[in-house]
Amino acid sequence: MQTTKPNKLRTGMDFFHRAKAVRLKSHHDKYLLAEEDEESVTQHRNGSSKNAKWTVEYVPDYDNVIRLKSCYGKYLTASDQPFLLGMTGRKVLQTLPNTIDSSVEWEPVRDGVRVKLKTRYGNFLRGNGGLPPWRNTVTHDIPHRTVTQDWILWDVDVVEINVSKHGSDPAFENNNTPSPAVVVPTVSASFSRQQSNELSVGVSPKTKEGRVIYYHVAEDDREVSDEGVEGYSLIFKGNGVDDLRKKFEEETGLEGIIVCNKSPLNGKLYPLRLQLPPNNVTMHVVLVLPFSKVATELEAQGLL
Repeated sequence: MQTTKPNKLRTGMDFFHRAKAVRLKSHHDKYLLAEEDEESVTQHRNGSSKNAKWTVEYVPDYDNVIRLKSCYGKYLTASDQPFLLGMTGRKVLQTLPNTIDSSVEWEPVRDGVRVKLKTRYGNFLRGNGGLPPWRNTVTHDIPHRTVTQDWILWDVDVVEINVSKHGSDPAFENNNTPSPAVVVPTVSASFSRQQSNELSVGVSPKTKEGRVIYYHVAEDDREVSDEGVEGYSLIFKGNGVDDLRKKFEEETGLEGIIVCNKSPLNGKLYPLRLQLPPNNVTMHVVLVLPFSKVATELEAQGLL
């Protein structure tokens, strides 16, 4: 009986075929970037930076696993550190562990013309969008909301290729013999696109219909920012609290956000009810994340 070997080039590994170095572009047309602190990983529209270049390492004994190394010689790592309380995502970092383990290994999974990068534990590399402080961050997670399904999809630009002396494919050879690299100039379509889906920050209500809403995120490890600090903002059309909550949820990918006011008398937080103030007056609100310590305190006070 004749048997056929599975074609490795039909898997997600074909995106890294002969790749020596790549750039990864998120659903938000931003490139995966190794920050200068040599620890953080973010997204940025400038793909020409050396920080957007990731060296590809092929893992011995595995046909479908790669490692990605930043320009600082550190590996793209799926850490155990939570990104934000109330979110299931965990931080993606640059690290150089003493012992190379599965936290620096990624399995490319084809999804049409793009790829997902899966951790050995089933999470996916995710480029977050929406409002600050989520915008431009990178986590690993399993998306459950339809609005965030595309956040785990990446375009792969090969910027250097391996050239094997014998014409074989180093991407699928389990050896450590270095092959010469050829630089491949690539021009991404994102350079010619205009930024069309960014939310306006600090926009005067005179320039757009709707009201300006400044917001902060209540985090368990620090006090809510003072009212005098405006923080982030968005333009909101409407008067319903539920519509505002849905707006925040759509832009952040979170569920169960609690939109609160901070009392000017005692500084305590109170959930907004039903309607926003009339006449599109500017507002300052605080976002409380579900399952956070602040949310637990509000529930204990009978405010939820």
